[in-house]
Amino acid sequence: MPWSSSRQQHLMFPSTSNPFGDVGSEALPVNQTTPLGQPHSNKNGVRGVESAHDAVRWPEAWHFWPPQEGATLVVSGDGRYFSKDAIQIIIKMSAANGVRRVWVGQNGLLSTPSVSAVIRERVGADGSKATGAFILTASHNPGGPNEDFGIKYNMENGGPAPEAITDKIFENTKTIKEYLITEGLPNVDISATGVTSFTGPEGPFDVEVFDSATDYVKLMNYDALHGVGGAYANRIFVEELGAKQSSLLNCIPKEDFGGGHPDPNLTYAKELVERMGLGKSNSEVEPPEFGAASDGDADRNMILGKRFFVTPSDSVAIIAANAVNAIPYFSSGLKGVASRSVQPVVFCLHCNYILDLPACRSMPTSAALDVVAKNLGLKFFEVPTGWKFFGNLMDAGMCSICGEESFGTGSDHIREKDGIWAVLAWLSILAYKNKENLKGDKLVSVEDIVRQHWATYGRHYYTRYDYENVDAGGAKDLMANMVKLMPSLDEINNIVKGVRSDVSKVVKADEFEYKDPVDGSVSKNQGIRFMFEDGSRLVFRLSGTGSEGATIRLYIEQYEKDPSKIGRDSQEALAPLVEVALKLSKMPEFTGRSAPTVIT
Repeated sequence: MPWSSSRQQHLMFPSTSNPFGDVGSEALPVNQTTPLGQPHSNKNGVRGVESAHDAVRWPEAWHFWPPQEGATLVVSGDGRYFSKDAIQIIIKMSAANGVRRVWVGQNGLLSTPSVSAVIRERVGADGSKATGAFILTASHNPGGPNEDFGIKYNMENGGPAPEAITDKIFENTKTIKEYLITEGLPNVDISATGVTSFTGPEGPFDVEVFDSATDYVKLMNYDALHGVGGAYANRIFVEELGAKQSSLLNCIPKEDFGGGHPDPNLTYAKELVERMGLGKSNSEVEPPEFGAASDGDADRNMILGKRFFVTPSDSVAIIAANAVNAIPYFSSGLKGVASRSVQPVVFCLHCNYILDLPACRSMPTSAALDVVAKNLGLKFFEVPTGWKFFGNLMDAGMCSICGEESFGTGSDHIREKDGIWAVLAWLSILAYKNKENLKGDKLVSVEDIVRQHWATYGRHYYTRYDYENVDAGGAKDLMANMVKLMPSLDEINNIVKGVRSDVSKVVKADEFEYKDPVDGSVSKNQGIRFMFEDGSRLVFRLSGTGSEGATIRLYIEQYEKDPSKIGRDSQEALAPLVEVALKLSKMPEFTGRSAPTVIT
């Protein structure tokens, strides 16, 4: 079918405007989906906090990145509202800009980890490989006509674009005056698999719609919160592993995620939390032994046992500690082997033995993984928040298992965090721990595994306080005030002792800075840290993944080696440090909040 390209003026903003406001290039372009009524407004995207991160400027701003002509792009996402429109727009812009082919997951659905797998593993019938991907997601933020939408770009290695690239994209958004888009190119039916071919002045152009789950299940071989993880759950857990259909909750992807908030934590995954016996109601129904949830784009996860919550920091540490025995490694590739009877479920990774490779965590994540790495003789890296930092280490063969406290866990099988991978890794550990006990009266439970880990390595009491949608000015003032306070440890410790005499003294206060051992790039101002003499930590960060105001994250950690003291309630054990953190930061004064929005 023939088509022609046209050059459209960007009608919504003058060339001097900044569609990103002051959020900077690191943040995902997350925005509220209020439609604009001007001509070409659907191409100009959706309105963001006070300006726009739009479906035109983001892809068009990418134009500098080679190779553009002849490229193969992946375009899909978590299925949230506006995704189907955005896919058609990006297809038309790709054709006009000389892209050779676009791959789209059926119905526009691909989880973030699956996109990474497709970039790295998929080969077209003509031998083509993807050169990058636009992922349409606002991560764990809500979706719907009046909620959030976002676009993310992943590179040829399958991982998120590094800061050097997003900085260039951000700069381009400030100067775009027009964009290229095709005329006469009809919308492509993305509900049916197959290839649609076109011919135009830029040459041949193909759009291939493929099964959303096939490539990921090949690579890999639970509450989905109505996110894109539901597209994979039935294939993996029911068809491949033989679980009952009734084991799956909310596994039909919806544009508004069923009206819920697709963030896998104890606050938002209410139905699963109740079913696992952790809710406020006293149900007489015995909870299942294992439960898990993923977020909107299926890259985050939450692991639950019967009446027991596994913190993300403990989860990655336990996976690393048990990987050698419970998760075999094969040099021939990533494979999943499962029996539908009572044989252990096995998940296999494509890398060398874990003892030969380091472990990595993000800076705010608890030091539970550090202790495992030290005991097993592993190299260890602490990086800023952002999966792209793990990807650099993985590409260099320097990291195999990694995790972050914000419910992200993964390995070097792809270059994204992977919620379903984490679930399968835990099922493998449970299977290994119960291989001699499958017909016993009492199985080794999730709680048993975690408590055994604490007895071996000690426990890192840990919690995170999220203050969401606070005034951005107040949030910046809060952080600036702590920066001023950092040089004076005497003043800091006077404040600490004035609040709680039973809290250890602060021995170091700084802003975390990271020099990448691979490319030498330096990332500054990655969070304010207060380190205590007994190994406790307080960390404060501003998060860029919301669409309104600012989100302040407060991380509180205390290490306990005494076996007699590892069974306390986490919030009770951390209460003294919480008091200190609120006083040091002047949280109520700067935010006007008497309590956090979410506690995990």
